Amino acid sequence: MKLPPLTIGPFTAPVPLVQGGMSIRVSTSDLAVPVAECGGIGTIGGSSIPVEELKADIRKAKQATRGIIAVNIMFAMKNFYNLVMGSIEAGVDMIVTGAGFSRDIFKIGQETSTPIVSIVSSPAFAQLAEKMGAAAIVVEAKEAGGHLGTDVALRDVFPEIRKVVKKVPLIAAGGITNGYEMAEMMDKYGADGVQVATRFILTRECSVAEEFKQALLQAEKEDVVLIRSPVGLPGRAIRTPFVEKLAGKEVEQIKECRYNCLKKCDHVYCISERLIKARDGDIENGLVFSGENVYKMKEILTVREVFDQFVSQAEAVFREPDALYHRA
Repeated sequence: MKLPPLTIGPFTAPVPLVQGGMSIRVSTSDLAVPVAECGGIGTIGGSSIPVEELKADIRKAKQATRGIIAVNIMFAMKNFYNLVMGSIEAGVDMIVTGAGFSRDIFKIGQETSTPIVSIVSSPAFAQLAEKMGAAAIVVEAKEAGGHLGTDVALRDVFPEIRKVVKKVPLIAAGGITNGYEMAEMMDKYGADGVQVATRFILTRECSVAEEFKQALLQAEKEDVVLIRSPVGLPGRAIRTPFVEKLAGKEVEQIKECRYNCLKKCDHVYCISERLIKARDGDIENGLVFSGENVYKMKEILTVREVFDQFVSQAEAVFREPDALYHRA
């Protein structure tokens, strides 16, 4: 059986695979374009970068592909509205948003004919998002990397949300590493597609430093931990020297904010600064966000190889479900 397409508003992705939006220049047009070219939804991480830089990157992506380009913007950002409006002005196809819940974003979406995709972690917020006019909903569970809205596993929370979301596509996210798991979420749990982030960092097209990729490749299961984030949510990251210091409360509280990026920040440390350090290869002092199942990934692939792997594995499951659901 061939994988079904994923339709969000007026846009249809031939492959129901959404690349998660990773901010601080982890997922830029360099990654989003090849994802879109492969038939998925390529997502630029729009949080904590200047509006004009984001607009330029969106325009670069739209000029390079006829595929679907989204931007992910956390509601927790102080300049959330400006980032959203700048993205729409630049011609982005859809806005993906989480880390808080904005009611106004749906009105903006309606007025500009821009599909809004809500990231949620509970049935209550899923219902609210559908009622407010979300074009699609991403269910992000505890296995995801970065900021987390729940401590509940994907296979536990997804069925509860599937019961209450009736009209719009429901996309599963958190810890999905291969096509067998993709097919399981779609065939067994009723997902209309999946969102994958960490797997796409480990591609040749992702423009993070090689040291960042090696930190993910070398991570074992016990190296993936929860950390405290100034955003006000727990975050999932790789155990680095900085994370060890953070756990031991050895990190000196910042006295002056360089980035002024969050609506509310506890100033324990500057998350933008630490994510930038990791992105640029300073793993000792950086914060490396990662999904819970990164330890399953042991090679760097091209984006095309990731898509070929996911599609072939998922379609194999559809032909022989019970035998393949839990293959690694």
